[in-house]
Amino acid sequence: MFLKKVEGPRTVTMIDGRVMSQADLPPTDTKRWVASRKAAVVRGVAYGLISRKEALERYALSEEEFEEWITAAGRHGIDALKATNTQKYRQP
Repeated sequence: MFLKKVEGPRTVTMIDGRVMSQADLPPTDTKRWVASRKAAVVRGVAYGLISRKEALERYALSEEEFEEWITAAGRHGIDALKATNTQKYRQP
């Protein structure tokens, strides 16, 4: 069995006991960002599976966009990452 060499950890254990691996992150060519993919990237950065800088480069995200994902997920949960709920959770 051949394991691809990656920088950083291959897996991390989240606070609820689940294990997240590099394979749980979205593909690098992701064009359609659904809430579950956004949440996977946010969790990956939060638990140290991938660095913030690497996430921004890998997925071609802006600092502002990624910061919005983190803020929305932190305040309202994964549901706030849905594109249809942006108005509902947006701050005035």
